Amino acid sequence: MSQKVQGVIAREKGAEVEVTTIVIPEPGPHDVVVKVQATGVCHTDLAYRDGDIEDAFPFLLGHETAGVVEEVGEAVTHVAVGDFVVLNWRAVCGECRACRKGDTKNCFNTHNASKKMTLEDGTELKPALGIGSFAEKTLVHEGQCTKVNPEEDPAAAGLLGCGIMAGVGAAVNTGDIQPGESVAVFGLGGVGLAAVAGAALAGATKIIAVDLDERKTKAAEETFGATHSITSKGMSVDQVIEEVRQLTDGFGADVTIDAVGIIPTWQQAFYSRDHAGRMVMVGVPNMTDKIDIPAIDMYSRGGSVKPAWYGDCLPERDFPMYVDLHLQNRFPLGDFVSERISINDVEASFESMKKGDVLRSVVVFD
Repeated sequence: MSQKVQGVIAREKGAEVEVTTIVIPEPGPHDVVVKVQATGVCHTDLAYRDGDIEDAFPFLLGHETAGVVEEVGEAVTHVAVGDFVVLNWRAVCGECRACRKGDTKNCFNTHNASKKMTLEDGTELKPALGIGSFAEKTLVHEGQCTKVNPEEDPAAAGLLGCGIMAGVGAAVNTGDIQPGESVAVFGLGGVGLAAVAGAALAGATKIIAVDLDERKTKAAEETFGATHSITSKGMSVDQVIEEVRQLTDGFGADVTIDAVGIIPTWQQAFYSRDHAGRMVMVGVPNMTDKIDIPAIDMYSRGGSVKPAWYGDCLPERDFPMYVDLHLQNRFPLGDFVSERISINDVEASFESMKKGDVLRSVVVFD
């Protein structure tokens, strides 16, 4: 039977979000109803609200989520009622051309719930990243649920569902950082600081954190594992590149990570590499930016330039591992939680995010 819960929607482009009644349908054969315990406020949710991702309003926002499985469809085998899970938006299908060749992290046909959540008048909602979890409950495919250690704080665990996994995965998986290498990370929001923490976990011995905001560069060194930092406010692209080179014996870093996705940080990351160094782009660019560099620079510098989708993660492998590392005090997952808020505070949290006052606001449900 269907259920009615409270949730946060974006009704039209640019309008403030609103809390309203959401109808959760009875789960289909492979669907799961999850009682949401905590959901992080991600920049992607703001992008949905502003129409920067697609124009399929109204959206049910929220996707960085931990909760407990409450109800399962008749064919569900992956999870059971009572399981503590983190939700993911790359539930691999196992059948597409990527999956058939063993490249499941690039699955082209990820699973979502078979039924639509709606407003009370029947209007179908588009869930953010196929999840839609700024709500007391949500409906997802069983493959979107990853079981993790139930001793973890839901506010911390849920952040692995998107931004933190994207950042740490960009360092560990896409960048393939090796012990003893040097790393430079450009942009220190949640994704960038997660990349810094990932570089430290991977054994990098020189980790340079770069941001306009001195508060963030200090946090990178004091909390997340950076060995050096550059507060780049007022500096040109070339000045930042030169500073990174000075910190790496004139050579440039072995691995650079653009965690913003704008042209200046892309240029800084590209030209701050050592010869044959590896650059990772995990920051999401807008729809109109174009990368324009001399072709000889792409050829002559060698190495690689890679985008990182979801940190090239495999949720079933990576989510439990990083939860366990946090519980062992080996990964600072809990330090990304800046504040705990109610479902009524999402719009205000977007303003805090834009000002750079928080790493993650997390909506916590009783």
